[in-house]
Amino acid sequence: MKRKKERFKIIEERSNVIEPSKENYHTIKGKWQSEHFRNQNLITLELACGRGEYTIGLASLFPDRNFIGVDIKGERIWKGSTWAIEQSLSNVAFLRTPILLISNFFEEREVDEIWITFPDPRPRKRDIKRRLTNPRFLDIYKNLIRPGGYIRLKTDNTQLFNYTLEELQQRSDIEDLQYSYEVYQSELRPECFDIKTRYEMEFASKGETIKYLRFRFKS
Repeated sequence: MKRKKERFKIIEERSNVIEPSKENYHTIKGKWQSEHFRNQNLITLELACGRGEYTIGLASLFPDRNFIGVDIKGERIWKGSTWAIEQSLSNVAFLRTPILLISNFFEEREVDEIWITFPDPRPRKRDIKRRLTNPRFLDIYKNLIRPGGYIRLKTDNTQLFNYTLEELQQRSDIEDLQYSYEVYQSELRPECFDIKTRYEMEFASKGETIKYLRFRFKS
């Protein structure tokens, strides 16, 4: 508990973390490029980012883009923000908030791309509305993402993957849906850049295949 409190205090002082204790938590909407990153580069979100392995990995590969990891867990964000500082990644930020509230922090069409990496699968029926690929979340993403921007899901969980495919295939506003139940044996592998999170390595070591899909909303 002491270590957790110390880490919460550290991220309160970090400029690459936006959280409720900071004034810009309430004013950042629509101003990520102009006031935070101070450039006009496109924005990629990693939702439920955990320690932010994809945020950090992608930011190091694409210095001409901005990356924002979103998670509610401050201790996880502490780790990602530490990596960003250690690697001098000025194109990285972390937002501490529930995913359901992200419309409070981004204007319509402010985001170019969204990654959902190994989210909690929420296997119980009573938790279906909390799955990050539930229709209410998909509708939120649709308002935030620019025309032509991809939404990408990477998971080990077959139940969540099948659920997501079913939801997407039932919609009339989806295009360019591509998917694989074993991405490392697929032509889609290059799209994932071989970035592996701690959870991915843990699940893969138990024999789970890694699933991946991506799609766009019709303009």
